[in-house]
Amino acid sequence: MQVLVRDNNIDQALRVLKKKMQREGLFREMKARRAYEKPSEKRTREKAEAIRRSRKVARKKAQREGLLPPPKKKPMDARRLARPA
Repeated sequence: MQVLVRDNNIDQALRVLKKKMQREGLFREMKARRAYEKPSEKRTREKAEAIRRSRKVARKKAQREGLLPPPKKKPMDARRLARPA
């Protein structure tokens, strides 16, 4: 993984790196590897993740077909609207 540092702006480069690591699932993997996970626990977790993914896909499909209402939009946070210049 590679991140370019522009104008010696390390804070921005760190933010970009963390976002890339989050997207790749590295933080979840590091947390999982801290302690040993029994094979039975691993199977249970992976099965639950698969069920969660399949339910999400089914929910999205039902929303596209109009069987379920679309998700509610979150209201904009006042802090995000008033950004410092």
